[in-house]
Order: sequence, then structure tokens, then C-alpha cells
Amino acid sequence: MPGKFVITKTPKGFFRFSLLAANYQTVLTSKNYSSLATCRDGVETIKKNAQAPVEDQTLKNPEVLKYPKYEVYLDNAGKYRFRLLASNGLNIAMAEDGYASKSGCLNGVEAISRASLDATVDESALEQ
Repeated sequence: MPGKFVITKTPKGFFRFSLLAANYQTVLTSKNYSSLATCRDGVETIKKNAQAPVEDQTLKNPEVLKYPKYEVYLDNAGKYRFRLLASNGLNIAMAEDGYASKSGCLNGVEAISRASLDATVDESALEQ
């Protein structure tokens, strides 16, 4: 069963999306978008780039990959994080919280990749 992008409108009139895995767990939440059209574009950008390879920047000599790619890195607090960079190098998604282990972080990347593959888009919350 594929994942689902759910587009909602915030109380302040912005649009955002969440990516839900097949088990209905949220694996990604977007930034706020000023219009529905740009929010839809954000969904398409994630769908297009979510299968990108992982560049592990925690290694001593990481292999530098071309865009699009995920970058896995250590933050200042020693937690593992990831960011998804589009084919133009722009950061389009990132881990909201740090992970205690690299395997947990890589599982987060895999969850996004799996959930976005053939994901549907649900805008029904906008009709309420």
C-alpha cells in the first residue's frame, strides 16, 4: 500500500503537507507554502527526488554524490540528521529531530523513500 501526501491549510492561511506511510505514521512534514499551487509543487518535488541516494557525511572521506541526494550528517549536539536536496541543490526536506543512531536516521530516509513511491495526494481536508 502506498503512502499518502495530505495537504492542509493552517489557521493563518498557509498550506502544508504531511507524508504518511502506509501505517499512517507521519514521516515528513513540509514547510508552510503561501499558495496551494506551490504546496502541490512541493509534493511533486518530494515525489521526484525521494528515491535519491544517500551521501554519508559522517564518514571520514565521504563519497560526494551528484544531486539529488540525501545528506546524512551529525549536528552540533551529536545527533544524526538528514536533508533531501533536489536536483538543483535546494534543501527540500530535513529531519525535524535528530536521531541517536545512524541506523535510525537511515531508517527515516528509507521511510520517506518508501512512502513517497506511488503516493497519492489527499486534499479532502481543504474542503472542510
